[in-house]
Amino acid sequence: MGFKVAVVGATGNVGREILSTLYEREFPVDEVVALASSASIGKQVSFGEDDILDVQALDTFDFKGTDIVLSSPGSKVSAAFAPRAAKAGAVVIDNTSQFRMDPDVPLVVPEVNPQAIAGYTKRGIIANPNCSTIQMVVALKPLHDVARIKRVVVSTYQSVSGAGRAAMDELFAQTRAIYVNDPIKPEQLTKQIAFNVIPHIDVFMDDGQTKEEWKMAVETRKILDPDISVTATCVRVPVFIGHAEAVNVEFEHPISEERARGALRDAPGIIVLDHRADEGYVTPTESAGEDAVYVSRIRRDPTVQHGLNLWVVADNLRKGAALNAVQIAEVLAGEYFGKKRTNGASNVTPLRRKAG
Repeated sequence: MGFKVAVVGATGNVGREILSTLYEREFPVDEVVALASSASIGKQVSFGEDDILDVQALDTFDFKGTDIVLSSPGSKVSAAFAPRAAKAGAVVIDNTSQFRMDPDVPLVVPEVNPQAIAGYTKRGIIANPNCSTIQMVVALKPLHDVARIKRVVVSTYQSVSGAGRAAMDELFAQTRAIYVNDPIKPEQLTKQIAFNVIPHIDVFMDDGQTKEEWKMAVETRKILDPDISVTATCVRVPVFIGHAEAVNVEFEHPISEERARGALRDAPGIIVLDHRADEGYVTPTESAGEDAVYVSRIRRDPTVQHGLNLWVVADNLRKGAALNAVQIAEVLAGEYFGKKRTNGASNVTPLRRKAG
């Protein structure tokens, strides 16, 4: 016996990736329902190689009998529907920012704090962190266990897919326009993205940081350790899929490059590819379509007593969104819903694919 799973926002980038990830990882489903706004009625989405799902309207859908909802529709939509789905008995795993800092909603990265999933009983909702936070805390967790992190300084290089399908189309259109000498008028992003970088993701806050930068700090503290100081600069770059991060970490205790490299290699969900030679590191293009968080450029920071620098790369649509949500569902199914079916799901760690 499997589960009834609803995917909200099924026509978007992350929704489609969730459907693909559920199928690839053989999540135990009896029924999958694709939900989106009423404007998507009549559309179809794929589930695996053979199954085509008709998109149903989220506004009128009855969640009674649904076990798990995997949601990525936008914060305002989540605020309206998620409590309704939870009241009907479903557990909502939400990929928006709406519930992340709610003290009664667990914020979970399964490789980092799977025990927090138990808190789903308070509201029936589990929050998926921000894509940039996810890949960073996966890399930080094994290092924090070894030497305890005091402070993190991170600069992100975030692909346009993080801003949605329309932003990806804008990068493509602007790149073509430059080659044919057509005028460029930014519509989805604040400035030209083709052949450019934009140090602005999400809205500006009163203190000068953007909300994306604020998210990385507060989410890291909620997931990993409330005593860690984090400062971020988040930048949109002309890449379609895959986020990269330059991470500077200051520790309370000594940690050598060798010990850090070993801890990272032994950690679930991480692939270390770190050679001090041409091509001895991973770039966003190489991470696209992969499940792992890749760590490269591990080296000592000589400007502080106990410091390291890292280069962290991951597919933001997979580990940064869809995969993390499905992994939460796997733990939920195996550890908390196990009695519902005879071949209980296991606490599955990410696929450890070989780097190309």
